[in-house]
Parts: sequence; C-alpha cells; structure tokens
Amino acid sequence: MQDPVGEAATRGNLMENDTRLQFRGGWMMAFVPIVAFLAFCVLFFVVFKAFDMTALAMGGFVSLLIGALFAKPYGSYWDAVMKGVGSPTSVSIVLILFTVGMMSSLIKATNVSGGFVWIADTLGIGGGTFTLFAFISVGIISMSTGSSIGTMFTAFPIFYPAGVLLGADPAILAGAIVSGAIFGDNIAPISDTTIISASTQRFRRKEGSADIGGVVASRARFALTAAALSAVGFLVLASVNKHDSADGAEELLESTMSVKSLVMLIPVAIMLVVALRTRNIFKAVTVGLITGILTGLTAGLIVPTDIVGVTDGVPTGFLAAGVTNMLGTVALVFAVFGIMGVLTEAGVLERLVEAISRGRLSDTPRGAEIAIGLGVSVTTLLFGGVNSAAMLTFGPVADEIGSRVGLHPYRRAVVMDCFAMGIACIVPVLSAYLFIGALLTSGYDTAPALSTTQIFLAMLYPLVMTVVMFVAVGTGWHRRFEGADGVAVKDPDHAYLAANQVA
Repeated sequence: MQDPVGEAATRGNLMENDTRLQFRGGWMMAFVPIVAFLAFCVLFFVVFKAFDMTALAMGGFVSLLIGALFAKPYGSYWDAVMKGVGSPTSVSIVLILFTVGMMSSLIKATNVSGGFVWIADTLGIGGGTFTLFAFISVGIISMSTGSSIGTMFTAFPIFYPAGVLLGADPAILAGAIVSGAIFGDNIAPISDTTIISASTQRFRRKEGSADIGGVVASRARFALTAAALSAVGFLVLASVNKHDSADGAEELLESTMSVKSLVMLIPVAIMLVVALRTRNIFKAVTVGLITGILTGLTAGLIVPTDIVGVTDGVPTGFLAAGVTNMLGTVALVFAVFGIMGVLTEAGVLERLVEAISRGRLSDTPRGAEIAIGLGVSVTTLLFGGVNSAAMLTFGPVADEIGSRVGLHPYRRAVVMDCFAMGIACIVPVLSAYLFIGALLTSGYDTAPALSTTQIFLAMLYPLVMTVVMFVAVGTGWHRRFEGADGVAVKDPDHAYLAANQVA
C-alpha cells in the first residue's frame, strides 16, 4: 500500500535538494573557498608574517573567486555570496564596527597608555610587580579600545622596554602584555569578538540576536575569574624571575609617561556603564564619544583638528582614522560571510549541524556546550588564532547546536567566545597573537627579541581561561536556558526547544 504522506515528504526533500547550490564533484566542493582561505591565512601569518586584516580579506575574496569555478550554475554561486554578505547579522556587525572604531581611535589619540606608565613610576613599581601592573593596565587599555591586536601595537613599545629596564623577566612580561590584550578584548563591549559572538546567537522566543550588554554581563564572571587567577600567576612568576634594574630606566619612563591622559578613563567608564545598563552599543558609543571629546578638549589632550580635519586634501582626525582602521576588518567580515553564504546555500552547515546534533554529545546541554567549545577551538586553530574570523564562521553552527537544547543566546555566545579566546588562539606555530608579540619584542637595544615559544610559556590568561571554561561546562556554572520572551531561566524544563524536541 502506498504512503502518500511519505511520498510527499520524499518529493519535498528532492525539491529542497534541487534548490541547493550545486558543485561539480559533489557538495564537498563547497569547502573549496574555505580551504583556500585557510591557505591564505597560513601564507600571510606563517610564511610572510604579515598580520594585516586587509590582506586577509583579499585572501577571502580570491577564495570566493576560486570556489565559483566549481559551482553550477555560476550565477547561483554569487547569489549565495550576496545573500551571506547582505544578511542581517553581517550588516549589524559592520555598522557596529564602524561606530566603535571611532571611540577606539579617540582612546589611542589621547595616549591612555602613558598614564599607566606614570602610575608605575609614581608608585615605585619594580620589575617583579611591573609585570602584574602591565597585565592589568594593558587589560584596561584593551577593554577601552576594544582591540587586542591594536592594543599590542600601542602597549609593547611602552611597557616592554620599560619593564625590562626595571628588571622584569622579558618572556613573562611579554606574555603578560599579550594576555592583558586578550583579556581586555574578551570583556570589552566594543570589541569585534564581542560583537560577533553576540550577533550570531539568535533568540527563538523573540526577535533579534543576543544584545551585547547581556553577553558582556554574563561573560564577566568567567573572564574576571580567569584574569584574577592569571594575575596571581604573573605576580608569582615575575617575583621569582625578576632581575636588577638597568641603567637609563628613569629616562625612558619620563619620555613615555603622561598623567593628564588618565582623565580619559572617565568617559571610558561612562561608556561602559551605559553599555551594560542600556544594552545598546550605539547609545553607549555616542555617549562615550561626546564625553570623550569634551574631556579631551578640556584637558588639552586634543585640539579641534584632532577630531576632524583635512591636510593636503586628505581627511585627518581620529573620527576618520576610526573608520579607516576598521575597513580591513569590515572587508574580512564581508569575505567570511560570503563564504558562509555559499556553505549555507549548498546545505553544508545544515549537514554539519545535523551530524553534530545526531551524535550523543549534543543530546544534553553539557554535550552541546562541549561541541560548541571544541568546534570553535578547532576553527580558531585553523584560522591562525584569528578568533573574530573563527567566530564569524562557526557562530551560525553554535547557534543551531545550542538552541536545540534550549541554551540561552547569552550562554552560547559566552561559551563560544571564551573558548575562542583560550589555548586555540595561542598555538606557537599558528597564532597571530604570538607572531605579533614576537615581532614587537624586536628592535630594542635594551630588551631582547623573543620567539613565539618563549612567549607561549607565559600566556597565562588564555591557558587559565580554557581551564575555567571546561570547569564551567562540566559543572554547569551559570548555565542558563531561554525561557518565555527570551528571559534566561535556570530550569531546562521551561526553556525553548526546537520543534523536533520535547519541551
């Protein structure tokens, strides 16, 4: 006897498969763009040691061109790319990045780093405690700017040679600077990684994605725990391995310190409070920019032409610089979301989610979190430690895996972000963080150049964060589920579950 319902379902599946993006050689050829993109990551980060987001974005667009050669029909491939680039998540990330870029540029223009050096000199902080001081200071700077790599370029020239002259162990100090940059980025509401992790996790019982303020508030307990343990570790290691101060330390400190710049912490604090209370990043950055500009002008840290101006027909000022500095990252977002559009239209992400969901690992909330953590870690490793690109790629997968067991979007974002900021982003032979850190230790007459392996041994924050997250996943520490209207609840019996699950 024929089953009309079964036949209809079969016809529906065949029609669905017919509408998918097809490739010569089968659906596995949909991975060509991402494999080519990973090859560009290795080429730039490992071979050329070039850490430039624009170059990486170029690799992404070239990878899209290569992948198009295997698609059929050709036009459908680019329809998929444009669908990915034009997705609400992609557009929202781009808008936020341009907005926060201006605030980040303001913080750099007012030399906040020099204020922390003044504090160290005033308090008489020596080599052992200077390492701890550098970790905390760089963390605050990174949180203020929302850029870990940008903070490293700013902080290394100030803290590294000064700390070595004061007697700090070079490798431990370098590890503290990089760790502080990652910690600040991990907790910053204006960080691209925070924006990406929040924007890719959608609510199921109301419209929209996870708000940035809620994600930051949920993640703070894990980030601060890892930071506190790391701070203790840096203090112990630095005290045991401290050296005598070198000649010329005082002159170097005097050339870099600036007490006036500390006043800029006031608008930064105001911005963070607004972000956490209103959970609206645009409102927070607007308030931060207004109060920051007024504070900078009043304190004499900037003049009107530092805000916006034109020199020889070229726009100048931190507002223009903030937008310009984000162009490479925005281009990378477009390239990655274009690749994601191809994978989505080819049914690859659906296959991946189904394969993980069918496994025993994803049947429980704990298992789903392990799958998210391991998945984003592997993706981060493949992307050379560039956790923003990794979360852009893995975010939709984490969204599906976590939502099927009712995990709240905040929890999904926290698990993904914190694992991406863990050991996966600091593997010596692949990590962009360590390559940049090693690069920034060179060129000083008073401080030695270090290798990536030397710095890795002192990367306490990412290592401790990995342990903290495994404990959080294993024990269910602050695990929350999505209840009515997106409210976070402790009880999974009141959580949202997908239609094919039993509530």
